[in-house]
Amino acid sequence: MVTDQPTLNALFEIITARRGADPEASYTARLLADGRTQIVRKFGEESVELSVAALAEGKDQVVAESADLLYHLLVLWAEQGIHPDDVWRELESRFGTSGIDEKRSRDPKEQGSEQE
Repeated sequence: MVTDQPTLNALFEIITARRGADPEASYTARLLADGRTQIVRKFGEESVELSVAALAEGKDQVVAESADLLYHLLVLWAEQGIHPDDVWRELESRFGTSGIDEKRSRDPKEQGSEQE
C-alpha cells in the first residue's frame, strides 16, 4: 500500500528545491517563476480536467488527473509558503467533527452560498 503523506511531502521538497532553478530546464521552476496567477490558472485547469475525467472517462484517467491536480496544489502551497504539514494538522484538527458542524463553525463571510 502506498501512503499519501510521505510521497506528497517528498514531492513538495522537490518542488521547493526547484524554486529559482532554470525555468527553461524545469517545468516546476517555470511555474514558480511565472507566479501565483499562472499557478492558480494551471490548478484550475487541472481541476476541470479531473472533473471531466470523473464524469466521462475511466479510472486510469481519474488517477492520472488526480496526480496532476495534487502536483499543482503542491506548487501552489510552495508559492504561498504553506507546508503540507500545515494542511495535515488542519485535517487532523477536524477529526471527530461532523462536516456539517465544521461548516457551521466557519465565519459566515467564508460560507458564501452555503448559507442558503
